[in-house]
Amino acid sequence: MAVSIDQRPLYKVLPIGQQVMFSVSEPTTVATKFKVKFVAEVRVSSSAGINPNSSDDLIGTFKTTPNNAGVGMFDLRPILETFVSPDNEPSSTANATYKGIPNSFVPFPIHLVDKYTLSDKSIKFFAVRFLVESATDATGSVGAPTLEVDSAEFTMFNGVLQYDDVLTESLFGNDYGYNLQNFELTDNDSQFLSNAPTTQYARLTDYGTFPFLNFVPNSTDKVSSLTLKYYNSSGVQLGTDEDVPNQTSNGGVASLGGSNTMLNYFGGFPANLDGWSTIWDAHKANISYYTIQDTNGESVLYRINILCPNLKGFEAIRLAWLNQWGTWDYYTFNMKSTRSIQTNRTSYTQLGGTWNESTFKISDYKGGKKNFRVNSTEKIKLNTDFVTEAEGVWLEELINSNEVYIVNGFSSDVSNTITNKYIDPVVLTTSSYVKKTIANDKLMQYTIEIEKSKMKRTQAV
Repeated sequence: MAVSIDQRPLYKVLPIGQQVMFSVSEPTTVATKFKVKFVAEVRVSSSAGINPNSSDDLIGTFKTTPNNAGVGMFDLRPILETFVSPDNEPSSTANATYKGIPNSFVPFPIHLVDKYTLSDKSIKFFAVRFLVESATDATGSVGAPTLEVDSAEFTMFNGVLQYDDVLTESLFGNDYGYNLQNFELTDNDSQFLSNAPTTQYARLTDYGTFPFLNFVPNSTDKVSSLTLKYYNSSGVQLGTDEDVPNQTSNGGVASLGGSNTMLNYFGGFPANLDGWSTIWDAHKANISYYTIQDTNGESVLYRINILCPNLKGFEAIRLAWLNQWGTWDYYTFNMKSTRSIQTNRTSYTQLGGTWNESTFKISDYKGGKKNFRVNSTEKIKLNTDFVTEAEGVWLEELINSNEVYIVNGFSSDVSNTITNKYIDPVVLTTSSYVKKTIANDKLMQYTIEIEKSKMKRTQAV
């Protein structure tokens, strides 16, 4: 006999922010042996083809005792989710560029990428070997684990499931999981790896990326190319760009390789297009909106409407946040924003003259209460324009996100002048969110408050 896997995740590609349940059994050992424990050897790798006999990818060995049904249950989520994290920079293994300069020369934030980049951190492979250990009698020592069985190789990415996300169960089986079919760009009406509405708004200077799964569910299911069509205010098409993500020169790859090839980002917002599209440059002054779609027409059609400068002169602020699926969403707040400074001062009392010389000397700039250090935090209150119900639901993710940034707009500076220029980390201080509907609220707007993560400093006296 050997250990059998009675329950496992239903799909081979899964968001790791969910219960990753495995149930294993070996009835003979449980019934006849003592001190029985089931053992799980967990392996995580960026390379496909994990070798269960090697210790190279082994990240931990975990044990559990049989439950009342005589089986061992493992929820591997708390372990596995620590091995994926957000992609804040383009892949170090791809030819991603910013204004034509590879990120190997000048590191830059992922939001600024010209065309495509892979994912280095958000997606990994994992596999598990299960064994059982026991003793032959109640006082005997436990022997080495034996009777192993290996799971299939799974792909996990840095997404999470909410309590109301609908799960699929296997027919006449115990396995369950979340069906990612809607995110497979090779499937009809599929979408980017985001819950964003298909109609979005951006200024000509706005950066951002569109994330998508590639080579999913099979290694041959790759995104052939993406097509962008540019239109003027009358709906007349001005030009077309067709770009292939599966080319090394574009920051992609031609075939499935490591796990990083299975999650791609496309720099498809206006400022990103400035970095590579000559057709965009030729028609930019007259473009009112443009569309993005898989060239085979298998994905939904995304429309990006160009935001004109606010007639009242309000400052536009663009936020990027980590969404449910571990990638990035963007929204430009183009209505009134209010900035305020909160200051924290450390003070001391200074002597009014010199006490360490032959005579006491009075100095009029000395003495009394002084500030030793002043640290200031900037807060910003942001307001949306009138939004749709779909946008309101989407913005709820922003309120719940634990990683938020201000993404500053395009600048014509040289490509290596980017440090501290484009990305400004912030935290949301808004503590409540009231869901609005057209029936209840007619015209809908939202207000959120953010606080910059970094303090303004002064000299220490």
